[in-house]
Amino acid sequence: MSDDFNERLESAIQRGKQRAEKQASVARQQEMSAEELRRLHTSYRLSLSEHIEKAVHRVADHFPGFRTESLFGENGWGGACYRDDLRIEAGKRSNNYSRLDMMVRPFSDLNVLELKGKGTVMNRELFNRNHFVSISEANESEFHRLIDTWAIEFAEVYAAKSA
Repeated sequence: MSDDFNERLESAIQRGKQRAEKQASVARQQEMSAEELRRLHTSYRLSLSEHIEKAVHRVADHFPGFRTESLFGENGWGGACYRDDLRIEAGKRSNNYSRLDMMVRPFSDLNVLELKGKGTVMNRELFNRNHFVSISEANESEFHRLIDTWAIEFAEVYAAKSA
């Protein structure tokens, strides 16, 4: 009986080693060169920044008075819309600032695709978020849904507070 156990144990250890070797081989095949990752990041950045600008413009189109701008530079690429309202109540003046901005962060040594979003409604921060995924595992449609979700959330809260 102990011989049977030892044989099964040795067999299980061999299967485990083979599985580990196979997983390591698959991982090596999935690793991309730095240049491939940079090229893929650029492709995602172009597509996502265009989607961001469209989403931001659609939000701004629903609320008169919002101004839009393109964001680009060392912090990332994307778009923003903002509005600064002056309110006078009982002879007192107050400003209410609202802004939505989203951007794709530049390529870095971390090899991640990062989306940054910030929403402020009537001087109060609604959200300040970062979402990132390894470039090799990024799903463009998932990022599109996230961009749309953040824009819709901002629009919903702005509509509720400005009514």
